[in-house]
Amino acid sequence: MDPCEAMVDVTPRSMVSTGFLPAGELLESLICVSNEVALIETIPFVQMKNITTMVRRIRLLSSLFEEIQEIDRPLPPSSILCLAELNYVFQRVKVLMESCREGSVMWNLMQTERISNQFYALVRDMGSALDILPLSLLNLTSDTREQVELLHKQAKRVQLFVDPGEIQRRDELLQLVITYKERNRKDKGFVDFRRTGEILSSVGLRSPLEYKDEISKLIAEAEKQAGTGGLIVVSNMNNIIALLSITKIAIFNEDEHPKTQEDVKKRKMPSNNQNDLSYSHSMLFSIPDEYRCPISLELMNDPVTVASGHTYDRNSIAQWINSGHHTCPKSGQRLIHMALIPNYALKSLIHQWCLENNIPQKSTPSSSNTDQTSNKRRSSEATIDHISATKAAVDAVKMTAEFLVGKLATGSADIQRQAAYEIRLLAKTGMDNRRIIAEAGSIPFLVTLLGSQDSRIQENAITALLNLSIYENNKILIMAAGSIDNIVDVLYSGKTMEAKENAAATIFSLTIIDEHKITIGSHPRAIPALVGLLGEGTTSGKRDAATALFNLALFNVNRAKVILAGAVPLLINLLIDDKAGITDDVLAVLALLLGCTEGLEEIRKSRVLVPLLIDLMRFGSSNGKENSITLLLGLCKDGGEDVAQRLLINPHSIPSLQTLAAEGSLKARRKADALLRILNRHCTQITNPLG
Repeated sequence: MDPCEAMVDVTPRSMVSTGFLPAGELLESLICVSNEVALIETIPFVQMKNITTMVRRIRLLSSLFEEIQEIDRPLPPSSILCLAELNYVFQRVKVLMESCREGSVMWNLMQTERISNQFYALVRDMGSALDILPLSLLNLTSDTREQVELLHKQAKRVQLFVDPGEIQRRDELLQLVITYKERNRKDKGFVDFRRTGEILSSVGLRSPLEYKDEISKLIAEAEKQAGTGGLIVVSNMNNIIALLSITKIAIFNEDEHPKTQEDVKKRKMPSNNQNDLSYSHSMLFSIPDEYRCPISLELMNDPVTVASGHTYDRNSIAQWINSGHHTCPKSGQRLIHMALIPNYALKSLIHQWCLENNIPQKSTPSSSNTDQTSNKRRSSEATIDHISATKAAVDAVKMTAEFLVGKLATGSADIQRQAAYEIRLLAKTGMDNRRIIAEAGSIPFLVTLLGSQDSRIQENAITALLNLSIYENNKILIMAAGSIDNIVDVLYSGKTMEAKENAAATIFSLTIIDEHKITIGSHPRAIPALVGLLGEGTTSGKRDAATALFNLALFNVNRAKVILAGAVPLLINLLIDDKAGITDDVLAVLALLLGCTEGLEEIRKSRVLVPLLIDLMRFGSSNGKENSITLLLGLCKDGGEDVAQRLLINPHSIPSLQTLAAEGSLKARRKADALLRILNRHCTQITNPLG
């Protein structure tokens, strides 16, 4: 994942949720969105193929909605469910496409893999929705039916598409940013503005107005990201903004400000004090706004960026902070940290502007005039300013991680809270980051902080461990640090619900390794705490608890413990609750628990489960249908005559099983056949009891 990447939730809604709009309103909404998408004229230069392909798919489905709208009889329930899911998918498509069209081109280019993944997920969700569309029950024209069937097959086979041209342009631009930064910081390197202009032109930046608009969008996005504490992201975006600004000057300067080099050479500074004052006063009004400090309104000598994303001169903002203020002077936003990030790119732009206008600059203090503490502080801040995928970037992350771990070990509660938060952010993206942070020795200190009485410290520490655990080797290191007692304590009695839920997600991540299933399952409070979260957590927390229990239940010994902790009634209640939104996860856990004697006995006690499973067998997702049949098959075996009888008297059971036996997945077909044979034998025994 690239350095400017942000996390965006693209999780599909449960396929069995209820509370849908009436069919007429659903169709009107779908037709409206389809028409809006079909009328798109300007396709952005980034994600062009994914967008055009998505537009084509939605246009194909628009004829389906129009034909369904003409049907004058009630629609089958499964078609209502399909329309509701498609409406939800289409709304997300619209938001994503608007973001691509109206947002920053450069920001989208930096995140091309993530956005491509979102398009891929939306197409898959579209295919899942079409799984439950009963084409045979709808009076459609043959052309529309063929179009929908073809689209359905394509959606199920869709592959993730990341435009290699966009990857190449992004990498070239990142390299140009690195070159430009090296030129600014070490007075070496050369930026090829001709090539830079060509690359920017290829993504739609071809005029001064387009450059200006893009820079404004990037600045707004940088402020947004800074508000979430994304220091690395903001630093990278500042460098990109600076490169755009200097490229705009290099390419369009003569057209915007006609002047000759001779004019610049003839410009001289006044020599006496009175003229100096007059010159300074006149220059105040000719300084570009982006080069002025918002506090002093003077030309910035050492620009730095604060947590809000705004840039100030170092002396001015330092005085503001040292006087006891903890907010951004420009936005009024409370600063989540007090780090001053050097904006080398803007500093270089100001320096070049001063040279062009023959204006002297103050010299910045040398290292010999600063004490050791200041040097260390600036060194730690400078490590944030880097671009990923280079050796320099790896070294910078290493230095940052070591600095932050030092603060975890020796800092006050406030410093530990901030350090844990920065590690949480740094570990959010990139496997290299997660490896480097662990190698810096962060894990034992984060485990210790799980016991903090400060809710924010605890929450940051458990989330940082969750992010670190994504890297395979870190799972082993976290377990080796003796973390389970502390993680279970947070899961059982964490200070916030988010801390509890992230503890459950951490357990899920750790139990990917089989040995950890045994260790965590043997902890006396781990499974009961996860079961407790099934009842009290948010939708996300309940899903984390269910998936963690699923992983643990893969190990046979743990299944009885899950049942003893009272999981089965809670899981069945989650199936009944149409707002829970975790149907597939719950079914997967129940199907596992059915594999032990205690589980079978406990599940058979429920009188509401069989009707639910019959409905899910008809309207559920592919996985939901498979697990529903698995449960029904298990309940009918070995003394399950009562369940078999209930299936036989339900008018929907046999048709649904026959449909799945013919059209379902390989597993679903096999299990549907087995269940039909059992029901057939049971029916024969009833009609011919003597054999």
